[in-house]
Amino acid sequence: MTGISLNKSQETETVNCLITGSGPAGYTAAIYAARANLNPVLYEGLQPGGQLTTTTEVENFPGYPNGVSGFQIMEDMRNQALRFGTDVRYGDITEVDFSLQPFIVKASDGKEIRAKTVIIATGATAKYLGLPSEQKFKGQGVSACATCDGFFYRKKDVAVVGGGDTACEEAVYLAGLCNKVYMIVRRNVLRASKVMQDRVLKTGNIEILWEHQTKEILGDENGVTGALLTNNSIEKIIDIHGFFLAIGHHPNSDIFKKYVETDGQGYIITKGKTTATNIPGVFAAGDVQDSHYRQGITAAASGCMAAKDAENFLVDNN
Repeated sequence: MTGISLNKSQETETVNCLITGSGPAGYTAAIYAARANLNPVLYEGLQPGGQLTTTTEVENFPGYPNGVSGFQIMEDMRNQALRFGTDVRYGDITEVDFSLQPFIVKASDGKEIRAKTVIIATGATAKYLGLPSEQKFKGQGVSACATCDGFFYRKKDVAVVGGGDTACEEAVYLAGLCNKVYMIVRRNVLRASKVMQDRVLKTGNIEILWEHQTKEILGDENGVTGALLTNNSIEKIIDIHGFFLAIGHHPNSDIFKKYVETDGQGYIITKGKTTATNIPGVFAAGDVQDSHYRQGITAAASGCMAAKDAENFLVDNN
């Protein structure tokens, strides 16, 4: 296995704990690592604060009884990490070599780092349809997380795109809040498990639109008002206020796959109830290793675990 080579003309920086990625997992790991005197260095990634910064208001994160913007939660976490001495840097990790200890890491700011431990908290990116209107109304009716944003569409009509287990779970969840839920399914069957299919079919306010695809999301200055669909070149408009994507996520694990074990979808595999990967000293937290819950609070919890695991690793290995 060929590793990366360091730039001999540049002084190499050595750190106890390098955290790649921000968001609830990365910032929580930084808070715990900093308080343990690990002097962590955190690279925020290309989207400081992670996916939570793209949501408008969050009402299910503990400690904010009146709700709060996702951006504010992440700003609070960032400031708390800074308060305890975390070296927070803008930029991304571009290359790693986990065959050596300390690990060799290259960052987008040109720095080359030797890290005694690495916490991967790069998250996962929701898959979108690729429509310009998705970005236009993102956070104004377009969402990739029903449990995050569904509460804002109580007693309204919404749509869920997808036909797998995630789409069915989100449709059933939304059906408990909303007036009506359309499921936009491009095939004539659901890909979901039989159990999830049965739940959808038994829920009276879910209507499945078979063999339909979304051509455009409609809206105005107040947000989403509908969706233009096609079925065998026949167009129709549905009136909705929320448009939820449930066509999967892509874990941001690509640059680590050469060394770190992942599952078939690319999620990093961790050992038992720990955040340890197959590489001793490399830990994974948050959505990059969690394909099931994908919540801000669970990501934060795993960030705490990763910092504790890194601290114990450093103690055991002097």
